[in-house]
Amino acid sequence: MIKVGIVEDNRTLREGFETLINRSGDMECVCTCSTVGEALKQIPKARPDVVMMDIQLPDGTGIECTASIKEQLPDVQVVVVTVYEDSDRIFRALQAGACGYLLKRANPERIVEAVREAHDGDVPMTPEIARKVIGQFQAQAQTSSDVEKLTSRENEVLRHVMHGMTNKEIAEHMCVTVATIKFHLQHIYEKLHVHSRTEAALKVQQASDAG
Repeated sequence: MIKVGIVEDNRTLREGFETLINRSGDMECVCTCSTVGEALKQIPKARPDVVMMDIQLPDGTGIECTASIKEQLPDVQVVVVTVYEDSDRIFRALQAGACGYLLKRANPERIVEAVREAHDGDVPMTPEIARKVIGQFQAQAQTSSDVEKLTSRENEVLRHVMHGMTNKEIAEHMCVTVATIKFHLQHIYEKLHVHSRTEAALKVQQASDAG
């Protein structure tokens, strides 16, 4: 019997999920929670195999809750079930330790099957979420590839940019002219496919985070 915990602040949905789980035949709902605070108290005691996690909760986010639960119970599998489908929330949830990400509009049978998949070590996701994940990984790979094209001199200029130095300050520090710094920056923009110092710094930071 798969033991399931539910974290959902909408009472109707919470009770609906509980009914789904208990009627499945191979699962049992061992705790239901409506807030992060309740979840952090009840889940460690109930020790479910899988937790169905909402993202927007009254006293915090399911992403923060997931990270805390995984710290206490590393073997618990967390499946996010939410209305949010933006890439930022998806990746923050996965980084926090969630093993799957479903949208609430998925049919009930898919949600129940996702719990089984999580328990079996799979990575349950609705198709549109899976496409976003793949797209983000491809974008990160391209970002890393672009950054690798920079020369050591261009990397040096970019490091100074990221430290907030002006073109004049960078030129003085590197003992070159301001025109030379502008020349390097233009090449950096072209290689990173960006149009400003800020965009360039952000892209390098993304590559660093991906690495």
